[in-house]
Amino acid sequence: MVSTELIFLCLAAFGAGFVDSIVGGGGMIQLPALLSILPQYPVVTLLGTNKLVSVTGTAVSAYRFSRQIPYIKTVIVPAILSAFIFSFFGAWVVSIVSSAVLKPLFMVLLFLVFIFTIRNKSFGTVDHDPNVVIPMWKPLVIGSVMGFYDGFFGPGTGTFLIIAFVGMLGMTFVQGSAYAKIINLTTNIAAILLFTMKGKFLFSYAIPMMLFNVGGAMLGVKLALLKGNTFVRGLLRGVVLMTILKLGYDVFKDFALS
Repeated sequence: MVSTELIFLCLAAFGAGFVDSIVGGGGMIQLPALLSILPQYPVVTLLGTNKLVSVTGTAVSAYRFSRQIPYIKTVIVPAILSAFIFSFFGAWVVSIVSSAVLKPLFMVLLFLVFIFTIRNKSFGTVDHDPNVVIPMWKPLVIGSVMGFYDGFFGPGTGTFLIIAFVGMLGMTFVQGSAYAKIINLTTNIAAILLFTMKGKFLFSYAIPMMLFNVGGAMLGVKLALLKGNTFVRGLLRGVVLMTILKLGYDVFKDFALS
């Protein structure tokens, strides 16, 4: 008999896969669900299980996007390599510096991005000119910073990646989403390698959640490609606003407990 816990976790996995495949931020749905529904397990085990589930939906999203959006090798390869390396570095640094130090900074940055996407009507809606050569340092910076962030802190990595690809490389939101999935997949794999050394995975929950996560991801990619940049832009604003509220709550909670 299927437990109520598993039903709610699978629904959360579906929602996370759907949102994450389009604009990132699925972790704000799936991870809190795991932490609240399965509090009897160690946090490191739940974090590892969350990554294991997420990587399946991210992999499917990356594949589906790759069939419609061509990847530029001189952009994606440097970003992948730097993201993989710096995600390990970020995971190591988190054991030294509290993530609470950077939460207010990320909250302010996201708020500025939220205002910018509202005021700048053309942001993420103009196709990148394929004849324009992109300097290699730009994808290297994106991969390094976002890889470090995902290893160090994590929430909203996919959203930050889309904004980085749109803002720094002049891509549309749909193109940025496609590139973000590849980098997110890289950092998730790096995280899973770390978690295999630090904790266990709850496969009895993870396997059915993977199926629902993949289902949500497939629906999300289909809608993103079908409805285009306007749809992605609107959803991105919603996710950014949710992330700001979540970070604001975390900062307030940390301040109240100090």
